[in-house]
Amino acid sequence: MNQDWEDRVAAAWIAFDDHPGQDAARFRAVIDALVAELPDDSPLGPFERACAWDSTGRSDKAVPLYREALARGLSGYRARRAKIQMASSLRNTGRPEEGVELLTPELDAEPDELDDAVRATLALCLSSLGRDREGLSLALGALARHLPRYRRSMAAYARLLVEPEQPRS
Repeated sequence: MNQDWEDRVAAAWIAFDDHPGQDAARFRAVIDALVAELPDDSPLGPFERACAWDSTGRSDKAVPLYREALARGLSGYRARRAKIQMASSLRNTGRPEEGVELLTPELDAEPDELDDAVRATLALCLSSLGRDREGLSLALGALARHLPRYRRSMAAYARLLVEPEQPRS
């Protein structure tokens, strides 16, 4: 879409974030009106609608829309966001194993600013499956990169949560 449309979508989200008590249905109506301006086959429509449903507490409505957006060819940064958000929604709707399947390949994706969100969401999905050590390992590994000190130690501790310690010779 064009920059004007992108700016209006961004403004709608800012307004929503600035007024957390805003009526959810009214916010979704704003997003629906913006989506109505898109071509019928645009992957941006279901993506923005999924985000709106998700952000207003309806993960169950969001998941099929994320799937539709990805199936229509949503790509790049928004596709990665869709996967992260869908994995979170899958977890919220009692399907964390699907979230793990969706996000595990993202660990090997080209690095970007969403890497820590991938790891945090995957950690939550793993924890929901009773795989707390794996989840904690991911969370500590992500955190370690941001520490002013102890990076090497924390990264090693994160690794040792899921890898057996090697005997010293």
